[in-house]
Amino acid sequence: NEADRLIRRLLEGSRTVAIVGASPRVDRPSHGVLRFLAAAGWTVLPVNPMPEALEGGVAGHRCHPTLRAAAASLPDGTRIDLVDVFRRSEECAEIAREAVAVGAGGLWLQLGVISPEAASIAAAADMPFVQDRCPAIEAPRLGIAGPSERPPT
Repeated sequence: NEADRLIRRLLEGSRTVAIVGASPRVDRPSHGVLRFLAAAGWTVLPVNPMPEALEGGVAGHRCHPTLRAAAASLPDGTRIDLVDVFRRSEECAEIAREAVAVGAGGLWLQLGVISPEAASIAAAADMPFVQDRCPAIEAPRLGIAGPSERPPT
């Protein structure tokens, strides 16, 4: 179906995933999803402005205060391929605007996170958009073991 094709294209075509709302607390879903994605081969960029995340990182990964800072940390010629959002629905429109501003390849809102405004911002930018889904559930369901190898651009 169309949703599965979009999810497959986003997951297989992404190498770098920014996780907005990534928590250093191991009991938080964002922590588990970050660890899943990293273990499967995606490059993960935690985004969380809280001092404890910035000082200690998240699951051994340096944390960034904003999506813009995460994008700026990447080598020239690379971008954030997918922005995975663990924030309240009402915060997602601003995150969508920031994802567009940094040239991200797609926007993904986690389970229970639904934002028609973020969807329309993504659509206006021709940015692939998924909401109310979890990549740590969708990847195994679709048999995706990690990002597809792709030649450098």
